Amino acid sequence: MIKKLDCTGKSCPVPLVETKKLLETMEEGMVRTTVDNETAKENISKFAKNMGFDYTVVEEQGNYVVQITKGAAGNETEPDTINVNPMYDATGEPDFQNRGLVVMISKDYMGEGSEELGKILMKGYLYTLTEAAPLPKALLFINSGIKLTCEGSEALANLRKLEQQGVEIVSCGTCLDYFQLKSQLAVGGVGNMYSIVELMNGAANSYQL
Repeated sequence: MIKKLDCTGKSCPVPLVETKKLLETMEEGMVRTTVDNETAKENISKFAKNMGFDYTVVEEQGNYVVQITKGAAGNETEPDTINVNPMYDATGEPDFQNRGLVVMISKDYMGEGSEELGKILMKGYLYTLTEAAPLPKALLFINSGIKLTCEGSEALANLRKLEQQGVEIVSCGTCLDYFQLKSQLAVGGVGNMYSIVELMNGAANSYQL
């Protein structure tokens, strides 16, 4: 069985996520993912290598085609790395009832340097988070990060999906007041510093973006 994915025109991490999701639907066979940029090619290739899948990369008409073979049809090896994560159960499946991660997002872009690039990275991060397992327990938004949870934000679709999956979305009430955005809150609830501290102290792990 050969399944084809055309991911030309799509930026990281979409090609990798779509390839991974398609492979998960197959017992065995080949997935041929076509991409038009070096980053996507490298990310998919690295994923295939880490999973122990047999894969090749060919160039066709200026694009890259990453061919990944899964199951008996391929020559799978042991993965390069094995992740040991207490949030997975004894069978290796995600334990969605044991989510101990809280993420604090303190601005509406990721990293330092180019704010425009940072907004692209933040959008990609939140999209990838919707496809991750296990999911975090909560996302906490403070300072300009609350702009992501308000009307007009490009992140709303992904944040609503996360909320539907059980992730608690909390925006700082003081921050909403400061930016005069409380009436425009479009996803999640309003929190205060006490509730934010409680969530972080009660988490098994936390980090800030």
